[in-house]
Amino acid sequence: MHISILCENHHETRIKKEKYVEYTPEKEVFCMLWISTLSYIVMIVINALSNILPIGGRTTGEISNALEVLFTPAGYVFSIWSLIYILLAVWLIREWIQYRKEGHINRRLHTLFIFSSILNASWILVWHNGLFLLSVAVMILLLITLIMIYKITIQHSSKITRFPFSLYLGWISVAFLANISYYAVFTDVDLIVETQIYWTIGLLLVSGLVPVFMRKNWNDWVYPLVFVWAFIGITVRNIEDAPYVGSVALGLAIAILASIFLVHSKSNTNSGYE
Repeated sequence: MHISILCENHHETRIKKEKYVEYTPEKEVFCMLWISTLSYIVMIVINALSNILPIGGRTTGEISNALEVLFTPAGYVFSIWSLIYILLAVWLIREWIQYRKEGHINRRLHTLFIFSSILNASWILVWHNGLFLLSVAVMILLLITLIMIYKITIQHSSKITRFPFSLYLGWISVAFLANISYYAVFTDVDLIVETQIYWTIGLLLVSGLVPVFMRKNWNDWVYPLVFVWAFIGITVRNIEDAPYVGSVALGLAIAILASIFLVHSKSNTNSGYE
């Protein structure tokens, strides 16, 4: 349903005893904020129910641990979701405050945020129903959406606004690679251990270039820190059973951390956090 229809319905309900007031962009902004907030709440509820019920009879972690996927980090690493959701809630609160003070928000950003929340919740549903190929497709769409959001925050938003989306994009970048690795093992459970080791090391080496690129081009230290966090988690999980993978992940984590301090951005400082 077009957002303007929703806004008109809300406005008409609000002014039952008054004459019809002509539709204005401000009402659309108000409704878009509400839809953003509701999409966030739905996303949180579905994520919570996925482990409380759990959806499909298994928690998200149980499904993840059902296969031995070397790119999957240790369980504690996934606690980053709590921080992401808290920061997104803070961002929404700030958006409401801005609306009350200034009467406007970035509509394109909110449209993409609503879509990202729907994709996030959809991923949970397809993952818990064992539709792993579809989960990869949903994850690709979520990654693309967050990249679009990231570009908007770089160009038009404050550093405080960029922070949660840098964190979110960083984690989904890692989760996307883990999702692909999971599907690869799922389609061939007898995958030779050596083959998966080579695959994982190659994936680590290639993906390790991305946070350095983000640091150099966008002055972004938040995105690289997510990779450091994830790669240390991969080390913790694999250092005993797959020491080569664990060692490469640890070496890359150290290198990425060093790049945060040593790599200087070529972009305008207004594009980053410094």
